[in-house]
Formats: sequence, C-alpha cells, structure tokens
Amino acid sequence: MADKARIVIVGGGVAGIEVATSLGRGGKAEIVLADRSLSHVWKPMLHTFAAGTARPDRQKVDFFAQARRNGFRFQPGTLIGIDRSARRVRLSVEAAQGRPEADLDYDLLVLAIGSRANDFGTPGVAEHCLTIDDLTEAESFHRHLRRHLLARLDSPDRLEIAIVGGGATGVELAAELKHAINLASDYGSPDLPRRLRLTLIESGPRLLPAFPERVSRAAARTLSDLAVEVRTGAMVTGADASGFTLKDGSRISAGLKVWAAGVKAPDVLGTVEGLERSRTGQLTVGDDLRTTRDPAIAALGDCASLVDSKTGKPVPATAQAARQQAQHLALHLGRALARGDTVATDLPPFQYVEKGAIVSLADFNGWGTLGRYTFGGGRLNGLSARLTHDLLYRQHQIGLYGPLRGTMTWILDDLDHLISPPVSLD
Repeated sequence: MADKARIVIVGGGVAGIEVATSLGRGGKAEIVLADRSLSHVWKPMLHTFAAGTARPDRQKVDFFAQARRNGFRFQPGTLIGIDRSARRVRLSVEAAQGRPEADLDYDLLVLAIGSRANDFGTPGVAEHCLTIDDLTEAESFHRHLRRHLLARLDSPDRLEIAIVGGGATGVELAAELKHAINLASDYGSPDLPRRLRLTLIESGPRLLPAFPERVSRAAARTLSDLAVEVRTGAMVTGADASGFTLKDGSRISAGLKVWAAGVKAPDVLGTVEGLERSRTGQLTVGDDLRTTRDPAIAALGDCASLVDSKTGKPVPATAQAARQQAQHLALHLGRALARGDTVATDLPPFQYVEKGAIVSLADFNGWGTLGRYTFGGGRLNGLSARLTHDLLYRQHQIGLYGPLRGTMTWILDDLDHLISPPVSLD
C-alpha cells in the first residue's frame, strides 16, 4: 500500500481547523495542522475577548485535543518560510527546548493564516497602537484595558480610547467597549461611563461601507446615543503615545489606541518567491483554491485573493467566505482521497454564495442582510441580528465537535453566563 499523502495546513482559524478536522476524520491522508497558538477561537468573537465581555478560556478549542479526537496531528509553530522546490515548510517553535525550528514536508500545503490590519505605513502606528487580529492580540488589548480601568476606578481621571477603522471590527469593538465600561461601573465606580471618552475614526464618508447606507446611518446614531464620538472623513496621519494626528491638523487624545483599519496578508507570504499576489499581499488563487503558479499550494480565507467568476469581484475577506472555501476543499479533496486519487487531482470549481452579513453592537443593536433584505435595528428588533450572529458561531462549534458535543458545549456556555461575572477584570 502506498504511503498516505501528506497534507500540511498552516493556520488554525475558521478555515484551517475545519479542513484539518474533516480530512482527519476521513483517515485517507496524513494531516498536520500548524498554528502559533495552542487553541482556536472564532475570529468574529475577538472584540468580545478584547472588551472582557466574553471569556476566551470558555470558547477555546484546544488544538491537541481536537487533533486527537479527529485523526490529525497538531504542530505548534509560526510559519517563517516555504521551500517550494523541496515542498517543505519551516516553522519557528518558540516553546521548544533546543529545537527552535521545525520542518514539515508536504504533498499539498494549505495556507489559512488569515490577514492583518493594514496601517498603510502611517507613522507611529506600529509603535503606539494595538490590534486585535488574533487571540494573542485580543488578550493583550484586554490586559491594557484592565490596567487603564483599574487605575481609574478610584480616581476622577478620564479614560480615553480611540479606534481607527469604521468597518465591522471597529464598530463592534466600540459598542462592546461601551457595554464593558457600563458593566464595570457596577464594581464601585458608577461615574466611570461619564468619564469615558471613546472615539471611532473612519477615513471614508460612512461607517460599515459593506452594509446598506441606512444601516450605516443607524449604526452611527446608535453609537452617538451611547456617547461614542464618531469621526468620518477623518484621515489619520500619525500616532504617538498620547493620541492621533489627523490630516486636517487636529488631534484626538487617547491613552489606549486600537488600529482596526485595512486588510493585508501576513508579511511572511512576501518571502515566498514565484507566487502571484494581490496588491495587499494575498496569494492569488484560481477557482480550485490552488495558487495560480503552484498547484501544490492552496490558500483559503483572508490570505487568499480569489475573483468570483460570476460577479467579477473579489471574494470578501470574511469568516463566511473562509468557511465556505474550507468546506468545499475538505469535501471534494476528501472524496478524491477516498477514491484513491492523489492530492493533485482536479477539484470542482469553488463558487462563493453570499449568504448575507451581520453586525452586532453588543446588547444595544444589530443588523443583518440577506440579499436585498435588511433586518434588525432597535434594541428589540436588533435581537434577531444578534441571535443570528450567535447561531452562526454555534453552527461552527457543532461542525468541529459534532452534534452531541457541540450542543452540550452550547448548553454549558449558557450556564456559565449565569454564574460568571458579566465583564472580566482578571
């Protein structure tokens, strides 16, 4: 019997963990999943971890345990290079003793390493701003937030926070932070919300440009009602320890600064020679999800640039698109392997299906879109959008754990909400 094909998946986000879990269960290939973290979280929840309104230790999927239950191997490490001629990836293993690097040979490499916020080279941003692109960064932001909050519980000082980026991440983070501060005020500082100055900065003419204009207007009104200062048409030209400088010469002071604007591929992809890339560094892939110049490398999710063959537009960098790509690749590659085909077999073309979008502003509001139909809005009506947001996450959990474990996890999460503090300051 021939040796099993070696499939290496780098990146344990929505796309990577679903491909590893599905192919691992099939048992027809040797599957290795690599990630710099030891656990997976659903990326659309990162802003809640950053604000402290959800606890990541309750939502993590342990990679080692997931691998053991589903027939694949997990290798901790950060991607630092790819040798295409030898078909080998190199990882940096920070926790290793005497073995700081690991090499993995592959027949098929699946890159699902996500994206980064794009600071467009704005001076001072890298040195003075935080990002929340992954769990490590969300937890780092929460530690900074906690330090600022604790320092102000017993003092009259203002808490100044500024967020750059009026897309879904920035808008949701702003609302979640307002929600967290309101909850934290019950810990002995009832005037804390009044001492919060929270500013959301967007260079474009409106918030949430991916949503209908009426949703943008409604989101801006909701944030304004929450005393969030919304600045649209405001271009940031610099950041320093005390705040942001705008193109018009004005200043926005902030001790805690978050950059949530723009999307670009991780810098490591720029070190791989010979592959076609988009303007923002994503790997260009065909409708088979393989890179255009190397069929032994596939790319999924935010690190991939794929033009929809029907619309002629790029497939959006969203969790929805990443999950669809992962399910397509896992399904058809799994079937090919079950037939005894190699990983080089032709796969059916991927077709992205737009199933709508959801934005949830904590417990304050929420909207969703389904084609031309928009639902949500208002504290009560927005509940439908917020519940849909939650259901998408539960669907992802069930896909990873199976129906029984996934449902039990859902129940345990709800029970935990009844006994845990509504906002974490630990």
